[in-house]
Amino acid sequence: MKKLIGLLLAVAFLNTSNAQSNGNKLPAIDKSPMDMAYYPANFPVLKVQDKASEPLVARVIYSRPQKSGRTVYGELVEFGKVWRLGANEATEIEFYRDVKINGKKIPKGKYTLYAFVNPADWTMVINKETDTWGAFKYDEKKDVARITVPSEKLKEPAEAFTMYFEKAEAGTNLLIMWDDTKVTLPISLK
Repeated sequence: MKKLIGLLLAVAFLNTSNAQSNGNKLPAIDKSPMDMAYYPANFPVLKVQDKASEPLVARVIYSRPQKSGRTVYGELVEFGKVWRLGANEATEIEFYRDVKINGKKIPKGKYTLYAFVNPADWTMVINKETDTWGAFKYDEKKDVARITVPSEKLKEPAEAFTMYFEKAEAGTNLLIMWDDTKVTLPISLK
């Protein structure tokens, strides 16, 4: 048995060494890892546990850059310019049913979520172009909706860019926080 285990370990070591010598290196760990939030919160876990009491409404997939001592708003994220709302790939939001945002009907589907950040408010953009990196190919002709929401100051800064859903009277709010700023995008289910 010891010989078999030794042989398996040797084969595994040789495969790892061979993969690295053939130029197959593991990718570097991303500084802005991808994250995902659901409404209702933790929906996949609740579904597996047969505890989901509400149908799935929305999911957002985004990368989480860190503040890392940088000045975020006005420098890293330029005022008045389109921002991918995170890092790396542009943030995507998927609605599993028709919703309303600022009175505008948004059909069920997958969209890219951008923002134009200003000191007092953000213009959130729901765009039908998906699977894109950054905001380099942003095309306003593909906008489905633009919603301006006020920004507010946080008491405690958020080191990591964070997005999550919270229950609201009319449906859910998508909360977006980073550094000392928070915005809320209300999503109505009625």
